[in-house]
Amino acid sequence: MSIVPAKLKKSDKVMIIAPSRGLKLLGADCRQIAEERLKNWGLEVVFAPNTTDENFDMEGSASVAKRVEDIHTAFADKSVKGIFTVIGGFNSNQLAKHLDYDLIAKNPKIFSGFSDITALHAAIYAQTKMVTYYGPHYSSLGMLKGCDYTLSNAHNILFENDKFELKASDEWSDDAWYINQEKREFIKNEGWWQIREGEAEGTIIGGNLCTFNLHLGTKYRPQFEKNTILFIEDDEESHLVHFERNLQALLNQDDFVNVKGLVIGRFQKASKVDRAALEFILDKPELKNMPIIANIDMGHTTPIATIPLGGKCKIKDGRIFISEK
Repeated sequence: MSIVPAKLKKSDKVMIIAPSRGLKLLGADCRQIAEERLKNWGLEVVFAPNTTDENFDMEGSASVAKRVEDIHTAFADKSVKGIFTVIGGFNSNQLAKHLDYDLIAKNPKIFSGFSDITALHAAIYAQTKMVTYYGPHYSSLGMLKGCDYTLSNAHNILFENDKFELKASDEWSDDAWYINQEKREFIKNEGWWQIREGEAEGTIIGGNLCTFNLHLGTKYRPQFEKNTILFIEDDEESHLVHFERNLQALLNQDDFVNVKGLVIGRFQKASKVDRAALEFILDKPELKNMPIIANIDMGHTTPIATIPLGGKCKIKDGRIFISEK
């Protein structure tokens, strides 16, 4: 049975932490817009002590000890009801074996972030069965234009509803919005790719594919229990061959037989993955008898949906229904 954190409500306090890279990476306008949006939701925003640490390493992160300290501070503080990560990066998996999972399990609360934060989502669920949210970073909320879908989806599940039907965005972008907030390029969304029809229902497991795979062979990789729905995405560095080999690594796991459905996030332009190419690599014996839907608003293009990892998903007639329990 999963542990589902309480919904956020107006006047709640949320803490910003940097388990990967820190606030120095963000422009002043991004930080201002993100903080204003959280405050417009009625939230009090506070920052963990080491989010702006001066002694950053080459990856723009504080030390392992300081990042772990901030995570523990956020979960231990009874006045904090939600936690947002600053941004992704490359090294959140350094923290998994140093976390106090008893502390986390005894203090369930909203935890939101994506990309490299997958390492923490996976470890927390594997060790505690607490639902976490594959959704916006603090930095994601600093996008001036094209953020409406991200905001409405996040508010819907973090504040309002424990079940909903996931819908496609009207348009998407894959531009360097953080460099120029005014000069943007938006693309009409062609909708989801229903690669394979079928019906399935089960527990949502996944996140960023290459990061999730960093936990293979460890106790921090969530097990694919009976009736799992796998949600995965990857960034622009994941070209077709990289995505395929990382996916195959999961197919080779003994418990992959319990995966009954596959949902794939939209690829970035630099990945150069079109529908035909994706269909080709998904033509595998292990995936023959399950529904597969791709090109959803999850991952490194924008906007993004907020997905409860450890929650439930039902796929039927090409539609995706999400619930927290």
